[in-house]
Amino acid sequence: KGGAAPAASAARGNIEVLTYARSLSAGEVVQPQDLVWAKVAAAPVDAPRDADAVIGMVVRRPLREGAAVSARDVAAPQVIAAGDLITLTYQDAGITLTMKAKARARASLGEAFAAENLSSKRVVQAVATGPGQAAVGPAADQMMAQSALRFAAR
Repeated sequence: KGGAAPAASAARGNIEVLTYARSLSAGEVVQPQDLVWAKVAAAPVDAPRDADAVIGMVVRRPLREGAAVSARDVAAPQVIAAGDLITLTYQDAGITLTMKAKARARASLGEAFAAENLSSKRVVQAVATGPGQAAVGPAADQMMAQSALRFAAR
């Protein structure tokens, strides 16, 4: 007789998954040499199938050597900190405008955040495009839509 089917994290047998080759501290960037494939009894539900999904990401919390890699262990690196002076770029129909703004929140690459235009004091929604750089307007809207599609496909 049975109850519910076992969760994906309770898969039977030896499963090959990415594991940490060494212990990592919160804030470290995952490097290729930090990951090894190993057989484990069970894999996390959100175990990445490819090392490229984790390499270059920042560790959220201390991680033990030998532990199976989970997507929730890591986050995209922060490229904008709250309070940073940044350049906002607006592009549409061949027109490009840039303006200075102050980030009101931190953001990772491709992440939306609030920014205050230094001239008008108006707060706008922007998308981080790199260190100290963000997009607003149609380009930012397109980046947010692509990001939403990427997460929906997972």
